[in-house]
Amino acid sequence: MLDNQELRLRPPRNRVETRAIGWWTLQSSLFALPLPITFGVLWLFITPARFVFGPLFLIALVPGLLFMGIMPVWRYRVHRWEMTDEAVYAASGWLWQRWRVVPLSRVQTVDMLRGPLQQLFGLSGITATSASSAGAVKIKGLDHRTATELVEKLTRATQAVPGDAT
Repeated sequence: MLDNQELRLRPPRNRVETRAIGWWTLQSSLFALPLPITFGVLWLFITPARFVFGPLFLIALVPGLLFMGIMPVWRYRVHRWEMTDEAVYAASGWLWQRWRVVPLSRVQTVDMLRGPLQQLFGLSGITATSASSAGAVKIKGLDHRTATELVEKLTRATQAVPGDAT
């Protein structure tokens, strides 16, 4: 049995794939750009209302571009992961940052997810569901091959560790 000294909350060692920055940038553009694009189109086609849509375009565009420029890089600097013989470590978020340590004995299921945008960038995410009220550990932005190997390794390790989650 592991004591609290061995499973301490610490930054995980592995960064996610650098392609995750592009993935997060594309995701953020889908959120940040529709409104300024709409105002821009209205500015182009409704000439008498340009005095309204021009400022609205800028008011919507500037924060959106800042979000697209800052969030993905900041998120990349925060997101990390690690798997040891005893636990899975994960750090995620950007404004609200979360560090988690889940002992392998508590892992119940391991899943891999590849959405359309992740597939475009050759990325995957994994979820290790634990027997904890805090929920699952999610590691997003992994290279697809790395994610596949991690899922296999986690599955083997959790089967080998006597657990209290069964």
